[in-house]
Amino acid sequence: MSAALLDFPPTGPSARDLMERALDPHILLGMPHLNGNGLSETWLMKELGHRHWLMLACHLGIDNADFRTADGEEAYAAICATSLTDARFDLVQANNILTIHSRLSAVSRTRTSTRHELSVHGRSVGAVELISTFVYRTIKDNNHSIARVTLPEPLGQRFQPSRLAQNAADIRSGRLGMHFGFSVLANRALRTFKFDPSASQEFNGAGLFYFAEYQALADRALENWFPCKGPVVRKDVFFLGNIERNESVFFDLVDFSDEQRTVHGQLRRENGKVIAKIFGTWTCLR
Repeated sequence: MSAALLDFPPTGPSARDLMERALDPHILLGMPHLNGNGLSETWLMKELGHRHWLMLACHLGIDNADFRTADGEEAYAAICATSLTDARFDLVQANNILTIHSRLSAVSRTRTSTRHELSVHGRSVGAVELISTFVYRTIKDNNHSIARVTLPEPLGQRFQPSRLAQNAADIRSGRLGMHFGFSVLANRALRTFKFDPSASQEFNGAGLFYFAEYQALADRALENWFPCKGPVVRKDVFFLGNIERNESVFFDLVDFSDEQRTVHGQLRRENGKVIAKIFGTWTCLR
């Protein structure tokens, strides 16, 4: 009597297992994580955005970051503000171990904050806060139709204050007068740089202009105008809209201070609709 042996593939890890692995606080750094100034800000924002969404999924008790509205429509935890402080990215080198200590807090029924402390060899190299809100498309495949939506929240949830979230709300409503020493309401361009974003490079898997690319486009414009711009020290970005594929986007230099090494800029559509306000400080700006 003989028996056939069936070679079943081993069971792979679950999505929940992989979520936990992706949230490991330690990352061995190599070329994908770096640029000419040390740690890549664009890579970092993508990584922290991914961690933000996974942490939010865990907070909501779901097994992956597949967020849905009450009627089953796809929803997205859209980043509506980011804040980078005390950055020392120039200290970071290949083969360093970057440690990311993260914590999540609910700001309101529609907004969530994650804060991430960054260190290398026990030395702080910066801190980042991300604020997200759930959105969906009111018109299928139309990025101009993005609107907020409320998803179910955990029972007994307590809300924690966030200055970044408050500033974001005040900028949207026109209540915030000054930020980084600049008039927030000013929008007359001193200089303008035009971009034609690539659908294969700057849009994410949801078909939206990726939040990490907003600051990347702004940096490209600033490096053109200030070729000796040093590493970033501090930056706040407030997201106010999105663009369609094959749509041009413009970065306006609204104001800057040589003495303070600080810039106020904005990203807008061709019709003038502002989709982001950007405030930043660098080690040098000339």
